[in-house]
Amino acid sequence: MEILLAALVSVAVSSAVVVLALRLRSPQAVHPAAPAGDARSGSPRSRPRGTPAAGGPHGSSEDDTGAQETPGAEPARVLADLQSRRHELARLEEHLRAKEQSVDSRLRGVDDRQRTLEDRGRDLDANAAKLEEARGEKIRELERVAGLSAGQAKQMLLRELEDELRHEGARLIRQVEEETRHACDRRTRSILATCMQRVAGGHAVETTVATVELKSDELKGRIIGREGRNIRALEALTGIDFIIDDTPGAVLLSGFDGVRREIARMTLEKLLGDGRIHPARIEEAYTQARSEIDRRIIEVGEQAMFEANVGTLHPELTKLLGRLHFRTSYGQNVLAHSIECSHLGALVAAELGANAKTAARACLLHDIGKAVSHEVEGPHALVGGELARRHGESEAVAHAMEAHHNEVEPQTIEAVIVQIADAISGARPGARGESLERYATRLHDLEELASRHDGVEKVYAMHAGREIRVIVKPEDVDDDAAVLLSRTIAREVEKQLSYPGQIKVTVIRESRSTDYAR
Repeated sequence: MEILLAALVSVAVSSAVVVLALRLRSPQAVHPAAPAGDARSGSPRSRPRGTPAAGGPHGSSEDDTGAQETPGAEPARVLADLQSRRHELARLEEHLRAKEQSVDSRLRGVDDRQRTLEDRGRDLDANAAKLEEARGEKIRELERVAGLSAGQAKQMLLRELEDELRHEGARLIRQVEEETRHACDRRTRSILATCMQRVAGGHAVETTVATVELKSDELKGRIIGREGRNIRALEALTGIDFIIDDTPGAVLLSGFDGVRREIARMTLEKLLGDGRIHPARIEEAYTQARSEIDRRIIEVGEQAMFEANVGTLHPELTKLLGRLHFRTSYGQNVLAHSIECSHLGALVAAELGANAKTAARACLLHDIGKAVSHEVEGPHALVGGELARRHGESEAVAHAMEAHHNEVEPQTIEAVIVQIADAISGARPGARGESLERYATRLHDLEELASRHDGVEKVYAMHAGREIRVIVKPEDVDDDAAVLLSRTIAREVEKQLSYPGQIKVTVIRESRSTDYAR
């Protein structure tokens, strides 16, 4: 850029000089200069005597004088103008010469800088080659010291990074799962309450509704009474809803308490058999039905105690045990389930060498908290254990009762036996209203899905398919991989199978070292 600027300046100056020279030559062509001697003397050139003036033969002397002075003054002015322009031209030439010197100096500086950069580039290339060579020497030396090639060392590093990432991923998964579990407890309770309120009606109607047959639909009006006084009295005494609708020849009794529902059924049957239906008679029939149901509850409790062969129980526990006859769990009668658990617990305890009597009593009473679940807050296992202590049962029996759902950590073998008997009784085909074919198919699908993964040795579907226990090979699956495996199996079960409730996936990794002293 600087070179181009200098060239343009030179061209401009040259053009100016040419124009100035042409302008200087123009006056000399029009008015030729006087001879050198006349110019120096400053006097006009004399004419021959008698020669007329330029103005004519009759011109005055003054005109002659003016005509003589004009030719001498004009060259002087031209010379002065030429002199000043020469000075200007000299000044411009000096300025141009200075500019040319500056441009030359800058060009030399640019050339020097370019040579310097070229030298530095060559030095950098040489240094880069030396560094690359040194790096190669260093890698070869490291390979010689380590006894590994660069590729082998890279693979080893990648494996270590992969193991570290797996460990970190498993740790993060455990942390996130724990945080999510704590954060979702309150929301889960709310969602469950809403879902139960919306969808439980269809299932609950089978176990919460009793039907009383009528001889004719005319009896419905008598049950309702004048202005509804009879039905209001019945509902107030029994605590059960009497549903009188368009169903021909029947009255529906709805309530969650099986004992109250049975009392209401017996009361209504007495009223229909007697024929008199009014508030006083309703109260009398209700009292009679309540006395009969109390006796029946005690009889049922004593019969269950006799069938389980557990000896005697506190009268209050016997009464509570009889109340379980009117309660169901997943379609299974709770009292029948308790008796079955008692038999199973005694058999298992005998095989394992545990206390069969303690196991049988704990199995018979393990669900007794359900008899008062609508009256006492808390899990039925803990409520049942507290009732057992209050009515004189041993600590071993109470502990086994309250630990059968892991609200309390099992500390005795009898507590574990109660869990086993409860699971066997509830999980056997047909115990809780599930067909054998669906039951077997679900268990097979669960076991097959879990067996597909590498490192899995054995798979057991337990608790009617509500839990999968996966036993892995300890040499193939480490602790972190076990965490990831349980999560993977759970996600596959969610995507591929349809099931009610939830399924627990437990991965078991065990390392055993055995030796013998001889």
